[in-house]
Amino acid sequence: MTRTASRTIGSADVTVLTDGGIDFGPELFPGTSQDHIEALLTSQHAPSIATNFNAVLIRNAGRVILCDAGPRDLFGPTCGFLPDALAEAGTAAADIDTLFATHLHPDHIAGMITAEGTAVFPNAELVVSATERAFWGDEANTRGLPDPIRDWAALARAVLAAYGNRLRMVEGSAEIAPGLTALPLAGHTPGHGGWRLDAGGAQLIHAGDIIHAPVLQAADPNIAIAFDMDMDTARATRKRLLDELATDGAMFTGGHFLHPAFHLAVRDGDGYRLERP
Repeated sequence: MTRTASRTIGSADVTVLTDGGIDFGPELFPGTSQDHIEALLTSQHAPSIATNFNAVLIRNAGRVILCDAGPRDLFGPTCGFLPDALAEAGTAAADIDTLFATHLHPDHIAGMITAEGTAVFPNAELVVSATERAFWGDEANTRGLPDPIRDWAALARAVLAAYGNRLRMVEGSAEIAPGLTALPLAGHTPGHGGWRLDAGGAQLIHAGDIIHAPVLQAADPNIAIAFDMDMDTARATRKRLLDELATDGAMFTGGHFLHPAFHLAVRDGDGYRLERP
């Protein structure tokens, strides 16, 4: 099976790299009834609540950028295939000059280090939201939180340490690399965001983790997932961004969309339908 999907966005070559995927259980969507979940699955002929773990490779303006890096071996045998996806895209770890973490959850950063804590991308600068780093980088912020959040924080600190002198913090809509700017998206984690690529007159939006389960949360943006640290704010962000994407007709991707993961948002009743551009 292919683990890549590519698009030319103006002057940039963009490839979604699928590290792997799993099925979510309904218990991860608090406040949403089993009947509602089953109705949404049935209406879309979906056998399960499927999600993917995506990274994005961007070649633009002489730069080779990797946004997120998957969960490595942390989520079982159906994940951990980022190296295969990079090889399929004709890219070696040493080619990456810029890493961007949309946030510091394990399914986005575990692939940035080995199990021993060594940086996987030896020539890359790691770019992270200053707010995100401040939260996960201070053990006091997560010491009293339940498992597995404390383990997630320990992994985040290991990643930050591995790229220590190659770490750059940004805030707001700062530049990540030429043509690539951060896009703050509040609610999922303290410094969670996506990005906006403007290249040769064309644009692509990365929606971060505003949607984890496309079959549920696009059709009904009110559905929250347990991984959102501030569910109400994440819900409001999801609704706002989907409305903007549908209004503008902008192409977008994200951390958990299913292959090939390039979409347009089309209004459909009280929710949205994801269509391939």
